[in-house]
Amino acid sequence: MNNSSRFSLFAVTPPGLEDLTRAELFALGVNHPRAVPGGVEFEGFLSHLYKINLWSRTTSRVLVRLGEFQAVAFDELRRKAAGLPWENFLLPGQPVSVRATCHKSKLYHSDAVAERVALAIEDRFGQKDSPQRRQERKEEKENLASFAPSRLNSEVIVRIDHDHCIVSLNSSGAHLHQRGYRLQTAKAPLRETLAAALLLHANYNPAQPLLDPFCGSGTFAIEAALMARNVAPGLNRRFAFIDWLNFDTQEWGEQLRNARAAINDSAPIIIASDRDEGAIAAAQANAKRAGAADSIQFSVRPISAIEPPPAPGLLISNLPYGERVGSDVRSLYAQFGKVIKEKCPGWRVGVLAGSTALAKQTRLAFGEPLMIENGGLRVPFVLSSPLP
Repeated sequence: MNNSSRFSLFAVTPPGLEDLTRAELFALGVNHPRAVPGGVEFEGFLSHLYKINLWSRTTSRVLVRLGEFQAVAFDELRRKAAGLPWENFLLPGQPVSVRATCHKSKLYHSDAVAERVALAIEDRFGQKDSPQRRQERKEEKENLASFAPSRLNSEVIVRIDHDHCIVSLNSSGAHLHQRGYRLQTAKAPLRETLAAALLLHANYNPAQPLLDPFCGSGTFAIEAALMARNVAPGLNRRFAFIDWLNFDTQEWGEQLRNARAAINDSAPIIIASDRDEGAIAAAQANAKRAGAADSIQFSVRPISAIEPPPAPGLLISNLPYGERVGSDVRSLYAQFGKVIKEKCPGWRVGVLAGSTALAKQTRLAFGEPLMIENGGLRVPFVLSSPLP
């Protein structure tokens, strides 16, 4: 297979953010991306695969769809999976982890499905099944389990829904929110991909100030700084596709060089504060690892003591909710709204709140909420027009 081959690709994204990711992929040069529940479908070459992994700020993983078919029996599943072009990506005997999910299908046992697909890969490479091979597979599985997911050479993802099977290869490896900078966290950390998506949804403009008065481990501020300086979010991490048989060293090297050359020296005004001294220490350490420490002004202070710059901009924050606070959560939201009205005229306000009812406690005029999942909860992100 040459590297001009076209692939069916799928960008996995958190529920509720599919349209944001579709717009981002289109801006990155993808033709006709299509938002569907759980992600964005598109077609592209290796260059697109590399670019989306390197540059997408909102995608969770990028999958290569090897094929799809109907399967209602294990022998049918194994036979059809063996017909997929595994040799275009994998070497014979290369360690593979198979993860399967089944929904409303005759094949409902996910472990058994994963086992049959693993056997199908061996069938494709002409490896005969035997007691010795079964023991080797068991040992390989145990060895793979001792490694972090980011170190697996290849992860195969199998999804069976209403007897329709889709088989994919995970090109990203570890989740793309793992940028490599957030080693220290505060309470209820916000995933980097989600923070970036909400900044895009809020139309963050690096020419205007950004303020986060509940910054926690600094994710909003750091992601904004990376956007302002045009730093590719995947520049300092490893990807699974590097271990694939069709890895194009020249293409990947050129994309890395271009990404490094695209970084600018802008000096955005980004202010991040939190009343928790430990949270600020974690945020500062994370910003330093991200190369964004010089772009962010950190301080320890409560919401009542914030000092916004005179020029209006975007205030964006993940307000406390759930187990992060006690019974005074309603009064905290009310205090937040009161302070923002007094100190931030002309500013737009974006809040990730525990509920629409809590968002209303601020008495700020928010538009329709964007419902997303964060920390296993379905919560609203609300955005205002410039405050009077």
